[in-house]
Amino acid sequence: MNTITADQLKAKINNNDNIQIIDIREDYEFEDNNIGGTNIPMDTILSSLDQIDTSKQVIICCRTGKRSAAMIHTIERKLNLENIYSLKGGVFGYLG
Repeated sequence: MNTITADQLKAKINNNDNIQIIDIREDYEFEDNNIGGTNIPMDTILSSLDQIDTSKQVIICCRTGKRSAAMIHTIERKLNLENIYSLKGGVFGYLG
């Protein structure tokens, strides 16, 4: 499983790298605090795979990184992706 740290993600954002951030938390969690990107709750992501831009490096995030780590394996297999990453420490780790 590929992971990315908060510092690595911040560098990619600052460099305007070609990435897509997908936050798999529930809507209310995303509304409370987020780091941008698209909100696709975990229970709907498998029916929303068409929203994942496979031409970009895809960063999946959640609150602490546990849900995103679990989803990475499934999404990798479904889309045959190698450029998908779980945000280590999640949104809380990113926001500090």
